[in-house]
Amino acid sequence: MKRNAIVAQSGGPSPVINASLLGVLEGCRGFPDHIDKVYAAWHGIEGILLEELVDMSAQDPGELRLLRTTTSAGAVGTCRYKLTEAQSEDFERIIEVMQAQNAGYFFYIGGNDSMDTAHKVSRLAAERGVELAATGVPKTIDNDVGDPEFKLIDHTPGYGSAARYWSYIVQNVNEENRGMSVSESVAVLQAMGRKSGWIPAAARLADPEREIPLQMYFTEGNHTLETLAENVNRELVRSGRCIVVVSEGFDVGSLGEMHDGFGHVEYGASQSTVAQAVVNYLNKVGLKSRGYASGQVPGVLQRSTSIFSSTVDIEEAYQVGRKAVEVGVTEGSGWMATILRKSNSPYRVHYDKVPLDQVAASARQLPPGWITADGLDVTDSFLSYARPLIGEKWPQIPIEDGLQRFARLRIRFIDKKLPDYLPVRFRPTNRSDETQSG
Repeated sequence: MKRNAIVAQSGGPSPVINASLLGVLEGCRGFPDHIDKVYAAWHGIEGILLEELVDMSAQDPGELRLLRTTTSAGAVGTCRYKLTEAQSEDFERIIEVMQAQNAGYFFYIGGNDSMDTAHKVSRLAAERGVELAATGVPKTIDNDVGDPEFKLIDHTPGYGSAARYWSYIVQNVNEENRGMSVSESVAVLQAMGRKSGWIPAAARLADPEREIPLQMYFTEGNHTLETLAENVNRELVRSGRCIVVVSEGFDVGSLGEMHDGFGHVEYGASQSTVAQAVVNYLNKVGLKSRGYASGQVPGVLQRSTSIFSSTVDIEEAYQVGRKAVEVGVTEGSGWMATILRKSNSPYRVHYDKVPLDQVAASARQLPPGWITADGLDVTDSFLSYARPLIGEKWPQIPIEDGLQRFARLRIRFIDKKLPDYLPVRFRPTNRSDETQSG
C-alpha cells in the first residue's frame, strides 16, 4: 500500500542542506509504488508536533531544482527543539501525526542530536506496532558525527563547504595581514566548533606548504591563553605577523554564554566571544611587534554563504539524501544513510547505511594523530583527508538581476487531521528553560 513521506530538518543549517532535501524529494519520486505524497515539516520537528506540513509534491518543479544550490534552511526551516526521554507526550504526538497523515516514511536531516531523535522515533513506532520507516540523513558542518575509525561515516555533508570557506578566507586574510602587519600584526579569526577542531583545522588547506605564519587552536589542542600568547609572540619575532584561527570552544573563561534548544552553547548569542577574549589578552600582555591584534568572527557566514559551497559537497549531500530514501523503502526503519570513502586518489566514495543507534548522539573529535606535536597545526594526513572535500570548481549559483537566485517555495500547510497541540517545551513551565537556551 502506498504511504506518504515526511521530511524534516534539524539543528544548524549548512550550505548544502537543501541539496539533501532535494535528494530526498527526488528519491521519493523514484519509488512511486511505495510513496505517494511527500510533506516537509515547517521548521523541523516543531512542524511535526504542530502538524504544520507543506506538500512538496505540489511545488513548482523549477523552484525545487533550485534547492540544489540554495544555502541554509530557509526553504522549509529548521529548529533546535530537543526531544528527551522525559518528553513522552511529544514522542506520542509525533507518532499520532504520522498515522493521521498516513506517513509510512520519515526522513530526518540533521546531526548528532537529530540522529538520536530519529532513533527514538523508530524505536517507539516499532513498540507501538506502527509501520513507519524512520531514516537519518547526516548533516553538520562540524563533521563530528561518527566514530574515530571512520567506519560509520567518512565525513558529513556540510563540512566540505565549511572547509572550503575557511581555506579561501584564510588566503584572503593573509593578503590583508601582509599589507597591514605594521599596524595590525595579529589577525584573530574565530571558527565554529564547540567540542571539535575540524573547522579550524581546515584553515591549513589555504596553505598546504606552510608558508603563511598561521596558528590554529583546537579544543583538542590543550592550549591556554598564556601559551597562545607565547606562541604568537614567538611567531612575531620570527615573521613580524601572525594569523590565529581559534575554535569557538577554546577555553578563555566565561563568555556570558547562552544555550540553544539542544543545550549547546550558542556562541553567537553570548555576551562576548572567544576571538575578542584572545584579542584583549594579546593586546594586554603586549606583542613583540609593531601594531595590535584585531579580531573577526564570521559566525553563521561560514555555514550560509552559497558561493563558497563545495561542488563535491553539493553532490554528496544530494546523493546521501537519495540513498536515505532507498534505505527507508528497501531496508525499513532504524538506519542512517552514510558516506564511506573508497579511495583518496582518485577520490571516490560510496553510499551505504549504518544503524541509527550506533550514530545517535555520537561525537567525533579531530584524531590526535592528525594534530602536530605542538598542538598548533595539522599533519599531512589531515590534508590528504580534507583536500578532496573542497572540490576544484566554483558552484554554479543562478543569478537574476545581479543577485543570487534561491528556491522560494509556496508555504501553505496541508489540512490538519488532529486537534491543536502545544509541544512540551512551549508550555509555561518550560518557557524559562527555553528562553535560557535560546
